[in-house]
Amino acid sequence: MNPLPSAADGPVIVLNCGSSSIKFALFDGSRRPPPRIPEWRGAVQGIGGPTPALHTDGAPDTAIALDPARPYHAALELIRARVVERLAGRRLRAVAHRVVHGGSQYFQPVRVDAAILADLQRLIPLAPLHQPFALEAIEILLRERPDLPQVACFDTGFHQSLPQVEQMLPLPYSAWQRGLRRYGFHGLSYEYLAQALPERHGAPARGRVIAAHLGSGASLCALSDLRSVATTMGFSALDGLMMGTRCGSLDPGAVLHMMEIEKLSLAQVQRTLYHESGLLGMSGLSSDPRVLLEYEARDDADGERARAALALYVRRLVREIGALVAVLGGLDLLVFTAGVGEHNTAIRARAVAALGFLGARLDPRANAAHAPLISAADSRVCVAVEPTNEEWVMARHCLDLAAAPSAA
Repeated sequence: MNPLPSAADGPVIVLNCGSSSIKFALFDGSRRPPPRIPEWRGAVQGIGGPTPALHTDGAPDTAIALDPARPYHAALELIRARVVERLAGRRLRAVAHRVVHGGSQYFQPVRVDAAILADLQRLIPLAPLHQPFALEAIEILLRERPDLPQVACFDTGFHQSLPQVEQMLPLPYSAWQRGLRRYGFHGLSYEYLAQALPERHGAPARGRVIAAHLGSGASLCALSDLRSVATTMGFSALDGLMMGTRCGSLDPGAVLHMMEIEKLSLAQVQRTLYHESGLLGMSGLSSDPRVLLEYEARDDADGERARAALALYVRRLVREIGALVAVLGGLDLLVFTAGVGEHNTAIRARAVAALGFLGARLDPRANAAHAPLISAADSRVCVAVEPTNEEWVMARHCLDLAAAPSAA
């Protein structure tokens, strides 16, 4: 196995490990903060499936073979080998990992050792579909390269500024005492926006802002003076908006019904809520709004289901935006980010049209061009599109911690 060389002034590698994919990006480590564009990035996709593939900048996707007995470990080994090739003799400085859940203990990025890894493993029940994969990568590198600094960056961290009233759940008070609370997620994305939006939009970005992170997972964050004051995801990444395959906010009675009347097990309910609901579940066609937009004009059952799924998706988005406007006491800037938010003109147009009561109006040409500012000149609310950059946030934190005396 190719080792990862390390050095105090080398680049940093950022890993974003999901259940079926590992995204990676290499950043110049000689400058602080690092450049916002990585020098190289890629992903191994389809891990555990029949057709895994490697994608890297500037190269066509390549079909790969992974050991079926340990496909995730094999994918990490493949990435490591490709990184060594890319380094071309340079020595790696550190590794940054996106870790979804920091619990009530970890809000700031932290350099990981065996004790911290054990703490994070105890949080797996809070994010069972996300947490284990990043921790597996950390564990492998800790074992094989204990000298290489590894930094965990938490998706929950940005929301530490939530007021207590936004953290609490309406359960018996003993649940709060046991640590059941609303954490919020997509924090690395919102942390980036908190830096990028004032640079591009000035004063409105420091006012009453709602950021819509719309991807396969989706959430909203209400920001005041660039700090999170409310968010739609809560204790888990199931809460809030309707998503690609996740249900979003749901009457708990529906879950009780499925378990009691339909005799579904806990595992079956979990699969339904995480993987078989949302756009995919309602439409029966796809979790991708782009695909459903192609179906909605059809005069058949598929078209009807696509229209219903998209209508509910937008309605839930508008309803949650309205709720956060009430929390903020108004709205100065609405910003769309992540895959759907950055690239889907129709979803943006339908959502903003429904927010006309706020005085929000789009410029159709700017929206079609995915311009940074897509609101019309006479719109009372600025509406923006801002590509997120979670990788850069992690690289920056990684360099800061790797340079600290404790990381020497």
